[in-house]
Amino acid sequence: MDIGTFWDIIETARASAGPDRPFHEVLTDHLATLTEDDILEYHERFEKMHDALYRYDLWAAAYLIRGGCSDDSFIDFRAGLIAQGRDWYEQAMTAPDSLAGHPAVAGAGHPLADNPLFYEEVNYAASCAFDRASGDEDAFWDALKERGPRVSVELMARLPHSEPSVTDDHLRVRGPERLKPRHLVRLLAGEAQRTPAHPIASGHGCRSMPGMPVT
Repeated sequence: MDIGTFWDIIETARASAGPDRPFHEVLTDHLATLTEDDILEYHERFEKMHDALYRYDLWAAAYLIRGGCSDDSFIDFRAGLIAQGRDWYEQAMTAPDSLAGHPAVAGAGHPLADNPLFYEEVNYAASCAFDRASGDEDAFWDALKERGPRVSVELMARLPHSEPSVTDDHLRVRGPERLKPRHLVRLLAGEAQRTPAHPIASGHGCRSMPGMPVT
């Protein structure tokens, strides 16, 4: 599946989502209308877009927004960025500090644990849709396995090996103009009194995601 088609699916689901029908449910319903091959191709593109966000500067942004960010929470954060649509995804890829202007961060008043940028269920949309289409809850993972390796050698070579913190050298990228998210630091500096978020429990949705890049 090409990038344009992938984003068309995301934007179509976003346009139909609302308070009574959350995005991940709309996305799953839409995917369930596709062929099994198309669902698998969507998921493969989703993983590529998800993997591309596996960077220390984006983990730093997630850490600051949520008051801490475990491996599992960073998986959910990356899914949440995809759920925000192409514009926010590309802004975050270019400049993670731009998330200081996202409505879920800039004065939205969301409790840290409920921030919509951390959206676990989006990870499972394809598997839920495939399960519905095939009637077999194991068929999705078996079909993916038959299509070959899902985590690139390049990604595995750059996986972080510890949870970053706002003082970790890994949170800085080379170049004085691209330091850790300074706008986020300033915006959230007064939020330390809020209760830190607890990691969202895994296993929500149809199935957990074997093979996702966690440490």
